[in-house]
Amino acid sequence: MKTRITELLGIEAPLILPGMSWISTPELVAAVSNAGGLGILASGPLTPDDTRAAIRRIRELTDKPFGIGVTLLMPGAKENAEVALAEQVPVINFSLGKGDWLVKGAHKYGGKVIATVVSEKHALSAQAIGADALLVTGHEAAAHGGDVTSLVLVPAIAAKVDIPVIATGGFADGRGLLAALSLGADAVAMGSRFATSKESPLHSNTKQAVLERSEQDTIYSKNFDGLWARVMKTPRSVKETRRPMNLLVAFVEASKAARIVKQPIWKILLGMLAMMDKILLLAYFGASVPRLKAATIDGNLDKGVQFIGQTQGLIHDVASVDDIIQRTLREAETLNQTQSALWQK
Repeated sequence: MKTRITELLGIEAPLILPGMSWISTPELVAAVSNAGGLGILASGPLTPDDTRAAIRRIRELTDKPFGIGVTLLMPGAKENAEVALAEQVPVINFSLGKGDWLVKGAHKYGGKVIATVVSEKHALSAQAIGADALLVTGHEAAAHGGDVTSLVLVPAIAAKVDIPVIATGGFADGRGLLAALSLGADAVAMGSRFATSKESPLHSNTKQAVLERSEQDTIYSKNFDGLWARVMKTPRSVKETRRPMNLLVAFVEASKAARIVKQPIWKILLGMLAMMDKILLLAYFGASVPRLKAATIDGNLDKGVQFIGQTQGLIHDVASVDDIIQRTLREAETLNQTQSALWQK
C-alpha cells in the first residue's frame, strides 16, 4: 500500500509504532520496521548514553527506516534529541516544544521530522517551521490526546496543511486504516495495538487486562500527570485521577522519579525553575513515573496506572507484529474492494 507517508519515509506499510515509554524499545521498534511499518523509539526514560546505545541496537536489528520520539518539555529531552541528530536517525518525532532546530538539524543529513499536534494552530505552526509530516492525535488516543475526536480532527487538519498526516487515536485494525485514509490521513499510528503484540515488553498481566476490558474502560483526566491523558480504568487509576496531587507531594514524587529515569535531581529542579509557568505540570508528570512503570514493566495494576486508548475494546489477541501489520493491510484492502463494489451497484 503506497501513500505519501510510505513514499516520504521509505516504508512499505502506512502503519506507525509511536514512541511509548518502556514499550517502544529497540526490539519492538525493529520488529515494526522489519514488518514494513515505522517503529519509533521512546527516549523519555533514557539518558543520552542510553539513547545512543538504543539507536545502535536498532541498527543491529534492522536496516529499515526507524524513528525516535522526543518530548521537548521534559528534562533531558534536548540532550537525547542532540544524540539522535548526531546519530543521524532517519526520522525524528517531537512533541510539546519548539522543534525548528530539530527540523534544521535533521534536514542537513536528509532526515525527516514528524511533529505531534492536537490542534489546527499547532499543525500550521509545525508546517511553517518545515516539519515533513504531522502525527495528529485525537481524543481517543492513549496518554495525551486532544479534545477533539479523530473523526473530526484528522480531516480538519488534513484540509488545512500540505504535508502528510498520520492519524492516531482510535485506530487498531484495517477498518481504522481505511477510515483514516478516507478522512485525509496518509497513515495511522497504532500504539495500543502494537503495545499488546508478542514482541512488546508490556507486562503480560497488563496485556491480559487490555484483552479483558472494553472501550468503555478508560479514564480521561488531567489529574494523573498534569496533562489531559487517557488511562486504563482500574481501582488504582480511579483513585489517582479523582483529584490533583498535592504540590508538595508531587515534588517529592518527582524527585524519586528522577532516579528512575536516570536524571540528576538538580537537572529536574533546574528545568522546573527555568519554566516556572510549567512547574506544576513537570512536578505532576514526574510524580506519575513510578505508577506508569509499575503497570507497564511490573504488570501491577493495583499500584500502577497504564496509558491505553479506547481501541482497548478492539484488541482481542496478542499477535506478532508481522501478523498485526499483514492482517491490517489485508482487512483494509478487502473492505476497500467491498465498498467499491457497493458503490458500483
